[in-house]
Formats: sequence, structure tokens, C-alpha cells
Amino acid sequence: MAKNYLFFLLFLLLIFSCNRKEIVPNYGEFSLGDMTLNYRILYPKNFDSSKIYPLKLFLHGIGERGDNNESQLTYVDEVFFNSKSYENYPSIVVFPQAPITDNWSSVIWDGNKLSFPEDDPPTNSLKLVIKLMDSLTNENYADKNRIYLSGLSNGGMGSFELLKHRPNMFASAVIICGGGNPVWAKEFAKSTPVWIAHGSNDQVVNPNFSLKMVEAIINEGGSPKVTFFENVYHNSWDYVFSDAEYLKWMYSRSKN
Repeated sequence: MAKNYLFFLLFLLLIFSCNRKEIVPNYGEFSLGDMTLNYRILYPKNFDSSKIYPLKLFLHGIGERGDNNESQLTYVDEVFFNSKSYENYPSIVVFPQAPITDNWSSVIWDGNKLSFPEDDPPTNSLKLVIKLMDSLTNENYADKNRIYLSGLSNGGMGSFELLKHRPNMFASAVIICGGGNPVWAKEFAKSTPVWIAHGSNDQVVNPNFSLKMVEAIINEGGSPKVTFFENVYHNSWDYVFSDAEYLKWMYSRSKN
């Protein structure tokens, strides 16, 4: 009897596995002159280029740099590659990967001190991301009123910098444990709704960097959503990604 029951459970597991389709983003490479950027791109189910879809950009953290075009997906599988999110938020999601020799931000690291130059040009990797997004937003299938941005840690820093350079591109942005130069806020405070999240105990990127950006956005006429996680260290993205509000809030915004 127990043996038959075990076979029955294995049969159900096999049926479930066969019916379940793995959600895997396509591989891509974007070139500009002699520079290239690896990226992954996730298309919605039954993608139809004659229709229009929201477009979402995600920028990874410093530890996910490389050239394997895989590591940038490290923390996002549960939020983007689960069937419920995939069905509820049909969109095109782009996951670029910065090489190990570069990153998304012009931030200067001096020991444990971080500073963000006001007028430095974007890094080569961020420059490529900007050009990639310019290209994708010009596609007929991209809903230009629903372009979204999110990044964590170094990707959060790059997100603030990207908003400085493309203040009218994004319908909303969720920036996690990042930082930037408060002067940049005047460029996007009124044009882009921003949700800033950080762990209050973060020892890698001080939460004061997020606080300063919040204050700057408010002073420039914006109204940011703000979340600080009590007793949470640098991995505040785990708490954001497990919150159903993350996708709901972001995708509810539109520029029209």
C-alpha cells in the first residue's frame, strides 16, 4: 500500500514537472562602437510584436558583474521568473550585466567613504545601458508611457544616475540600498515617482545616502515613497522583492 502511494506521488510530481514551463530570459548583446554590453531579456507569454508592452530595466549590484551573462539574475528569480508575476505583469524585462572592470555608477570609493561627483559622465556600462534603453523604447512594441527602472546597491546608485540623464524616460523607479548626489534630484523629482528602500542597519551602503536623496527629492517638489527596514543590513532587496507591493506599485504608474 505504501509502495503504491509512493508511486502515485511520483506520478503526480512527474505530471506537474512536465506541465510547468521554466521561465528563462533570452540572451542578448548590445554594441556601441568597440564597446559591448551583455544582457538578458524576458518577453511576456505569447509575445506579439504588433502589441505594446511595458518595458522594465533592472540593474544588478557590484557582486553580480562579470561576463557570463548569468550572474545578474542572482536575486531576481523569485520576483520575475515565477509564474504568478509572469502572468499578472506581462512586460519586457531587461537585465544587463556590467563587466568586472566597470560598474553602473561614477561613485568614488575612498576606503569606507563614498562620494558621488555632480557632473561626471556616466561609466561605459551605464552609457551602454542608456543607449540600449533608447533603442528599446523606440521599438513599436514598447509602451513609451510605461517604462520602469529598478536597481539594487551599485545598481541603485546607477539608477539615480540614469534618472539624471534620462529624467523623462521612466514612469516609476524603485531604488534599493543605493545612493547618489542630491543635486541630481532636481532633474527627475517632479517627473518620476520614486520608491526608495534601504536597510536601517546597512553597513555597506550607509542608509544616510538614501535619506539624503529622499530629502533632496522632497525639496525639489517630488513625493517619494520611502521604506526603511528595521534591523536589516545590506540585503534589503530580499524584503522588497518578497513584498507584493513592489511590482504592484511600480507597474501601476504611467506617464499619461
